[in-house]
Amino acid sequence: MNDWYVDHRCTNCDVARQLAPGLIAETGGRSEVVRQPRGAAEERQLLAAAFACPTRSIRHPDRRLDPALDPYPLRLGTTDVLFCGHNSPHTAGANSYLLHRPGGTLMMVDTPRWSEPLAARYEALGPVTDVLLTHRDHAAHGRRYADRFGARLWIHEGDLDSVPDADHVLRGTRPTEIADGVLAQPLPGHTEGSVLFVADERYCFSGDSFYWSRTTGDIEVADTVTWYSIEELAASLDRTVAGLRFEWLLPGHGGRKQLPADEMAARMRGLAARTRELRPRPVDFTAVRW
Repeated sequence: MNDWYVDHRCTNCDVARQLAPGLIAETGGRSEVVRQPRGAAEERQLLAAAFACPTRSIRHPDRRLDPALDPYPLRLGTTDVLFCGHNSPHTAGANSYLLHRPGGTLMMVDTPRWSEPLAARYEALGPVTDVLLTHRDHAAHGRRYADRFGARLWIHEGDLDSVPDADHVLRGTRPTEIADGVLAQPLPGHTEGSVLFVADERYCFSGDSFYWSRTTGDIEVADTVTWYSIEELAASLDRTVAGLRFEWLLPGHGGRKQLPADEMAARMRGLAARTRELRPRPVDFTAVRW
């Protein structure tokens, strides 16, 4: 039978399972096609996963991916946010986003894999004024995209060695309004220079600081993949959650989620309380509760 499958290069980054739930699942520490698509809608889901996969591991024995079927950038519902797709192996397969701003401009949050055709595709939607890096793990293509767009590149001083030629350097732990309605909130923990970008009190781009877990049905921190300090992350959350307000959680890894702002705030308070109880653990990617 000639069916879709996931090849041996899969790194278990989770992006395929986000995009094609029910069709792709985690099995034995990697993604696997557990059911073939039925109908056009499910075929589109699987194609979205295939075009996003950083290792191009989602394959069909009888056909190559047709660029004409590439759905990216993909608008998330009726939001001002588009998912870039084309996740990069050089950013651990992280998600990246385009955020529409008043006046027709855009900001890029973290970066997809680099290619000139992709850059042209994103820029066709409007001028990209800023490339916002949430932390060092997602910085690989930041300078190249910023130069291609003529955009400003942002990173926090704690992770500046990953992009020493950044145009704007965030400092300290206090929030900074970097554009009308867009707040940079430093959140050291996952890395020393991790940052949240919150737009219009509606969208929170959380990088790898926290994510929506489909396993627990709640917001979680990846305490088994914390490079800097879980204690610092707990302190950061304690310092920050009271002032955070958003409806959409948009992480670099793990699930996305929309909830009413009051419920999201309550869940963030719960996350801060749970994180206080955590202690350092060895890095273990297989222990993340996707």
